[in-house]
Amino acid sequence: MDLLKVFSLVGLLIYFGILLFAVTKEKKSTNVLEFFFAGRKLPFWAMSITFIASWWGAGSALSTADLAYYDGMGAFWYYGVPVLLSTFIMILFSKSIRRIGYLTQGKMMRERYSQTASIMLAVMVFLFMTITAASQMVGIGDFFGTYLGLDYEIAVIVGTIIVLIYSMFGGFRGVVLTDIIQFILLVISALIVFFVTYYHSGGLVNIAKTAQSLGRTDYMSVISGGKKYFTYVITFGCAWMIQANVWQRISATRNEKDAKKMTVMSFFAYIPLYLIVVFTGMAGIVLYDELPSGGIVSDVVLHYMNPVLSALVFVGISAAIMSTMDSLINTGAMTLVIDLHKNIIRDNPSEKKLVQYSKVATLIVVIIAIFISLKIRSILEISWIASDIISTGAFFPLVLGFVWRRGTAQGAIASMITGLIYCGYNFLHTIGFNVPIFWERQSALQVIIGMGLSLVLYVVVSFLTKPDYQKADKFIKKANIFNH
Repeated sequence: MDLLKVFSLVGLLIYFGILLFAVTKEKKSTNVLEFFFAGRKLPFWAMSITFIASWWGAGSALSTADLAYYDGMGAFWYYGVPVLLSTFIMILFSKSIRRIGYLTQGKMMRERYSQTASIMLAVMVFLFMTITAASQMVGIGDFFGTYLGLDYEIAVIVGTIIVLIYSMFGGFRGVVLTDIIQFILLVISALIVFFVTYYHSGGLVNIAKTAQSLGRTDYMSVISGGKKYFTYVITFGCAWMIQANVWQRISATRNEKDAKKMTVMSFFAYIPLYLIVVFTGMAGIVLYDELPSGGIVSDVVLHYMNPVLSALVFVGISAAIMSTMDSLINTGAMTLVIDLHKNIIRDNPSEKKLVQYSKVATLIVVIIAIFISLKIRSILEISWIASDIISTGAFFPLVLGFVWRRGTAQGAIASMITGLIYCGYNFLHTIGFNVPIFWERQSALQVIIGMGLSLVLYVVVSFLTKPDYQKADKFIKKANIFNH
């Protein structure tokens, strides 16, 4: 084993030890509010960091840099623009989400529509969280595999076990605490990789000259990526603005004011963070004639740094991926326990029993996500499948439920059923079933058809069924979305 792998493994063990020490020293969760929301007692700056970390994962740290190698500044539209769009909408909705008081989106749907609608949304949220967690496992598998020379399957399991252990020990409070540690490592690592690639590439002028010599005339233009990544902006943007782990963080803030401050702070933090990754990938055009097999970031860390610095960055990039994975796993488990278990089984367990259920649910999410990550080895493919489910099936019933009093439970259910059928049909084609497809996969047409059908069913069925104005008005008045 070479010196780099030794330092990296030592760094990983130290990092894991620090995380484990931190979460085991924290106050143990005695109820569900503590396990999934830290008792709503954490300061807004800590919530801001975990908010940022929840969207800064494998796609941000690895995939965006690789896309920037080909597309230049236009790659900012792949993850950066959808995240900024989603966060901006969250700035507008944050006070209403916190004001309404319900802990989960499932509980919101039950109060706005019905228990059936609540269960259906919870199923989609659980699928979205679990599948998206799998995308982070792909990231950790590829990164550990490239860096440590591990088989992909072993790398996935090792990285995921680290997250599983501290997530089960600390719950949401542990996730936030480890996210703070991981965020510091992430920023340091991202800056180191950026400065190293920037230095060796000769700076922006040399990047622009190299791009020009290769005929990439739009390489330095941010606007250039708008058309290419428009589909992702719509699909990812709609999915992420209703992403349950983000709403969980808003619900976990101490009050409405903290919720607003958290989202505003996160919005302005995302801009430089995503630009750093884009510039890192762009510098690769000078350093490499073709994209390295392990990706820009991994190759720069392996071949342009000394072993000690390289090991530090390895831990930092690993932290970026894990900080997103732990968020997704925690929210998936929350949905399973609070929205699905309570609504379907309807037993009345003690708070201590619910905390035990929460730990089991965490393990269930991890097992399913690992299985997916071993079957579909593509961050982009998995992210698309997950986003398609939540944007097509849940976007309109959830968002319009805050403002359109005529929307009915039957309309919401019809919309969600339509979305699930549509996504399921696309998924059959994705995994190899010979079903006819009348639109290009992962295209604007696919998104427009899916979301269009969902909207039409929601509106038409709502007009054809009797509204419950008393229930709708109570919910909308409590949210008071226009009072900011």
